[in-house]
Amino acid sequence: MRREYDFSKSRPNPYAERLKESVTIRLDTRALKYFRELSATSGIPYQTLINLYLRDCATTGRKLDLQWKAPKRARSNKRLKLTARVD
Repeated sequence: MRREYDFSKSRPNPYAERLKESVTIRLDTRALKYFRELSATSGIPYQTLINLYLRDCATTGRKLDLQWKAPKRARSNKRLKLTARVD
């Protein structure tokens, strides 16, 4: 290894914008089943399909019409009711 390196002729990574970040996300069974079935018919991995859908939502500014109904005493997520409509 050298003691010093010369970075004066270096250039930025051209693929930096294409890098992905690994995250953990919890999806309900129905959503996961939908994307896995779509994956089987399209030949595209289901994680890629989820990423494409979320990216499309982000670029088009798609928003959900949410009405969150929290119960009187929320002890678990099973009691929370979420109704959503995609525009």
